[in-house]
Amino acid sequence: MRGGDTMDRVILIKYGELTTKKSNRNYFINTLYNNIKNKLSDYNVNIHKDRAKMYIEFEDKDLETIKSIINKIFGIHTYHIAYIVESNDKSIQEKLLEIIKTKEFKTFKIEVKRSDKKFPITSQEYNHVLGGLVLRNTSNVTVDVHNPELKIKVEIREDKTFIYFDSYNGAGGYPTGTQSKGMLMLSGGIDSPVAGYYALKRGMKLDAIYFEAIPHTSIEARNKVISLSKKLALYTDYINLHVVNFTPIQEEIYKNCREDYCITIMRRMMYRIASKLCEKYKGLVIVNGESVGQVASQTLTSMRVINEVTNIPVIRPVACMDKIEIMDVARKIDTYDISIIPFEDCCTVFVPKHPVINPKLEVAIKEENKFDYEKLIEEAVNTVNTIKVDNKEQEYSDLL
Repeated sequence: MRGGDTMDRVILIKYGELTTKKSNRNYFINTLYNNIKNKLSDYNVNIHKDRAKMYIEFEDKDLETIKSIINKIFGIHTYHIAYIVESNDKSIQEKLLEIIKTKEFKTFKIEVKRSDKKFPITSQEYNHVLGGLVLRNTSNVTVDVHNPELKIKVEIREDKTFIYFDSYNGAGGYPTGTQSKGMLMLSGGIDSPVAGYYALKRGMKLDAIYFEAIPHTSIEARNKVISLSKKLALYTDYINLHVVNFTPIQEEIYKNCREDYCITIMRRMMYRIASKLCEKYKGLVIVNGESVGQVASQTLTSMRVINEVTNIPVIRPVACMDKIEIMDVARKIDTYDISIIPFEDCCTVFVPKHPVINPKLEVAIKEENKFDYEKLIEEAVNTVNTIKVDNKEQEYSDLL
């Protein structure tokens, strides 16, 4: 594939959690294969798969870019930049000698894994064979089984043998698309993008819902959410972002309802809308960034009262994480700096001085019945603007 290359390298992928699957293991592997193929469609690659492994043939000039892409593909436990040879003693020894001439080291260790039991030498015996080969052909080196400068791993499989030195952590989890769709309630804050990341990691497809209240919130706040969606889209193919005009509902709440119950009622309205959007766009669950006790609407009492309006399951991936943990993940997935840009969303722009932390269901129902919210919810659902957010360079402002 790479013409005159003297050392053919591949990216060897290890499945990790996918290997725990039984009858549907092929489904998970095929989904991962398709996700990788889709993400690398702009590159000259060949992808090979079986139930035990997957490897990618690539052009050397693209290696670092491809690594940055596959780092964000869920379903990969670890991967290695490996040299690939035929599974026979002569080919393995010749390739190993060729490789170590390019390395500088004083101590080394050989680890052989013989998956192909038809290979005539056991793993332990071949450790000694290859170790002796390195000692005889390299000056001033010794074996160190505890802390070697160079760790040489040799995996002998039925079709090919892989020789590699380094291991890279993949994103883990399940391939995106192995589960059905969830609807992510995506604000401009720190928590909800992290919740979306964890939902994608468990194999979900995601649509996102953003509630805006222009003119009380700004176009910049919307653009911030689009930027967050683009970051999440790095872990999937694209995200449909449903932008809900929440202004009429929010204004009616603050005109008619008790101030301390406004946040509780606002969240109940959001859940009602999210539930209808689940039905409309075939989402099976609602996903959000609620963290127990973090704000007034996220006490257990508040969650119960707010959750009462829907029968659709609500997934809260960060519910039991503290803020520091959530912030650490936000930095890892590169959403933190976007989330802290100071443009308020509709959850923060009208926060009362003393929101109720232990709301009573009967009071919430009484207060919200002071206006015709059902008509307003139908209007909000019917006037949703949806944009397809991916990582291609484009302007989204004209789509809304």
